[in-house]
Amino acid sequence: MKAIKSTSLKKVLKFTKPYRARYNAVIFFAISLSLFAALRPYLLKRTVDEYISPKDETGLLYYIIAMGAVLMLEVASQFYFVYWANWLGQDIVKDIREKLFSQISRFKMKFFDNEPVGKLVTRTVFDIESIARIFSQGLFMIISDLLKMIVILGFMFYMNWKLTFIVLLAMPVLLYATRIFQIKMKAAFEEVRAQISNLNTFVQERLTGMKIVQLFNREKIEYEKFKDINRKHNKAWLKNILYNSIFFPIADIISSITLGVIIWYGGLNILNGDNITTFGDLFAYTMFISMLFNPLRQIADKFNELQMGIIASDRVLELLDSEMKIQDAGTLTATHFKGNLNFKDVRFSYIEEEEVIKGINLDVKEGETIAIVGATGAGKSTIINLLNRFYEIDSGTICIDGTNINEFTLESLRKQIAVVLQDVFLFADTIYNNITLDDPNITREQVITAAKNIGVHNFIMSLPNGYDYNVKERGVMLSSGQRQLIAFLRAYVSNPSILILDEATSSIDTYSEELIQNATDTITQGRTSIVIAHRLATIINADKIIVMDKGKIVEAGSHYELINKDEGYYKNLYYSQFAVES
Repeated sequence: MKAIKSTSLKKVLKFTKPYRARYNAVIFFAISLSLFAALRPYLLKRTVDEYISPKDETGLLYYIIAMGAVLMLEVASQFYFVYWANWLGQDIVKDIREKLFSQISRFKMKFFDNEPVGKLVTRTVFDIESIARIFSQGLFMIISDLLKMIVILGFMFYMNWKLTFIVLLAMPVLLYATRIFQIKMKAAFEEVRAQISNLNTFVQERLTGMKIVQLFNREKIEYEKFKDINRKHNKAWLKNILYNSIFFPIADIISSITLGVIIWYGGLNILNGDNITTFGDLFAYTMFISMLFNPLRQIADKFNELQMGIIASDRVLELLDSEMKIQDAGTLTATHFKGNLNFKDVRFSYIEEEEVIKGINLDVKEGETIAIVGATGAGKSTIINLLNRFYEIDSGTICIDGTNINEFTLESLRKQIAVVLQDVFLFADTIYNNITLDDPNITREQVITAAKNIGVHNFIMSLPNGYDYNVKERGVMLSSGQRQLIAFLRAYVSNPSILILDEATSSIDTYSEELIQNATDTITQGRTSIVIAHRLATIINADKIIVMDKGKIVEAGSHYELINKDEGYYKNLYYSQFAVES
């Protein structure tokens, strides 16, 4: 048991606190099971020696009834032990999974930038199931088996210490083999978990990017990569199988040899007329050896289940203990913003010492619509991420209505800011649920009214089942323009104080663009709006245009002010884009 990380096991056992009564009941039935299991062979010895040999039929009947009663109690203890241990394990897994999902959903975007989704799926699903096996197949089973072995040895010493001494001579060999097996299996399990994580990550990425795989004819290349990863996964499991194939036959041989020696030695004593051994002893020891060696042999297997669960728990606990959450120390609840924004000397870097926002200063007045333009990588979208606190700024301050955004609770801050992204994400659900995101405060009537206001109601009603149309995973049943319209409606019904449109019209058809332009005019009316645009023709009427280059604001003003600026960055950008489109 030294190889088990006691700190990890203690952390997992803390999750049993809400189920302390059930936990204690499992321990109670483990003790009962060991007592009743060891009592049966002892009763068999008494039956053979005191009633079968003297041919006492009445006494035999009583002992048979007693053995039947003990058997029923053992069965009942076995049932409750196994059922409650598994029940406890599943409830603990439920709690850990809920806590883990809650933790992950509050992580900084920086965490998701660096962690493969497949790896997180492995942690949330497969690793947590392994933790359940700590209770169903590992810890409690080991405790039960150890208790059973201790009680059995007590009965054996009480009955015949000389035969028991022979059994004990064989146990060090089995213990040594068990220890070697446990060390080898620990390394094998760690390799298996690593390969499962790699396999999940690869499959998840290729399924998500299947269109790219097929567009660039990479089916054979990706297939060969998959074969290589799958081969490594297979090799890891084969090593696991090999160790099991070696250990269990060795354990069976040791058990069989020990039983043979017991029968030989005890039989000679009986034949020689010694009183050291009786027929009842031989019957009982035949059962005792099996009951003693089988748990010892299985403890190695169950110990590996425990170790596999501990290894998995280390991965899960690492996420639970992670400090990657956005600090939510704010105490103010944002109920409504006027919409005055202020960025003061804001600096930010995704990678340390590689600034992407370099000391920008920006003021936006209540109700203004400002546009942010610039080349790819200029830092436009980063500003939006910082305003929503998806990332923490390195220095400077961001204020809304004169209050630092860090002073607001994250939930209330983000509830007042609606974002429409270029790449709209829709869940595999109905249009209605994708619009409301299951917010009980938004009614169907509000959704329909909002849809009519921004001109998308007819489009939705043209779909089968209208608002109850299932868009499937990622909204694949809709075009990019249709997904954008749903995103606009989703933002509109949330009634935000501040609206952000991040490249929301850059890759849609003409018809959808007209609908979206109408929707934009409606949704931005009377609220502070920030529009990040690639197509400059769409932001001519903005109150202010912010021009960014390499993380800095290089120009600011209205379209007409900037277009008349000699050798201006915006002017050159506008006319070069106009020439390309012409």
